[in-house]
Amino acid sequence: MVMTSRQQNQVDQQRERSHETLRSTVPALEKILYTPVARLDYGFVRVVDYMGDDGAVVQAARVSYGHGTQTRSSDRTLIRYLMRHHHTTPFEMCEIKLHVKLPIFVARQWVRHRTANINEYSARYSILDREFYIPDPDVIASQSEGNRQGRGELVPPEQATWVQQLLIEDATRAYDHYAELLNQDRDGSPLDPNRDGLARELARINLSLNYYTQWYWKVDLHNLLNFLHLRADPHAQYEIRVYAEAILDQIVKPWVPLSHEAFLDYRLNARTLSSQAIQMVRRLVSMQLTAVEKMRPGSGIGQREWDELMEVLGLRDEPDTETL
Repeated sequence: MVMTSRQQNQVDQQRERSHETLRSTVPALEKILYTPVARLDYGFVRVVDYMGDDGAVVQAARVSYGHGTQTRSSDRTLIRYLMRHHHTTPFEMCEIKLHVKLPIFVARQWVRHRTANINEYSARYSILDREFYIPDPDVIASQSEGNRQGRGELVPPEQATWVQQLLIEDATRAYDHYAELLNQDRDGSPLDPNRDGLARELARINLSLNYYTQWYWKVDLHNLLNFLHLRADPHAQYEIRVYAEAILDQIVKPWVPLSHEAFLDYRLNARTLSSQAIQMVRRLVSMQLTAVEKMRPGSGIGQREWDELMEVLGLRDEPDTETL
């Protein structure tokens, strides 16, 4: 069960309502507004509100008023320029608020990104559900020999089954004791009418990190992309990466498609070279200068970006820059 019946009723009620507005909206994002995207066994991420679109990024960069005064192609060129040169402020003009349900150990990684606003489910005030994360066999792996914080080879199937059983036993026992400390049954009735339940802030402390928590997470586009740059990377831990991939592909892409494209090209799928590495590349390219010039037409790189690349490689003087 991804959402409780109460939460699903709230989603249904939210999607039944509509509001007139004069501000910019994104039809593709409106289609999925409030709808949960399932992750892991009990988790999800869903959009509950947003502000701005690609046009807001462009407008902020040009410091102009109105919308639609430029062509989409010029908007795309500008956004790619901003992303390529790390002009980040215009991307801060867009914001999004997400409702996320995730295992506590994933939340502890997520919260390291301190450039967002968070309001988390309080286990001091409310009782946590009996929901805990158990990894599938195809992600249960041994410790990596070369990476102290990563996974290595998958363990044999019989060992994976043993791991799952152990995790289930531990999590189940922890929750049973949690309920006993609270003196509360699943339906809310006391387990022992003659005994007071322990304070919720104390009863929770024996629960393991694979239990689920929830929060509302509000962040601007610039800092969201910083989060995705780290957490959608193949080297990120699987359990947080699946959330990042869902946000990137199913939320950011329909919300700001031009910014999404630029982010993939210049951040997520790009690599940074040291000054020594650039010097080595320059030497290699200078040996094949004629061949390099012939590559331009079919490279998919615009003239301005090509000129910048040639300047980085030491094959051309620094190009003139035009005022944005």
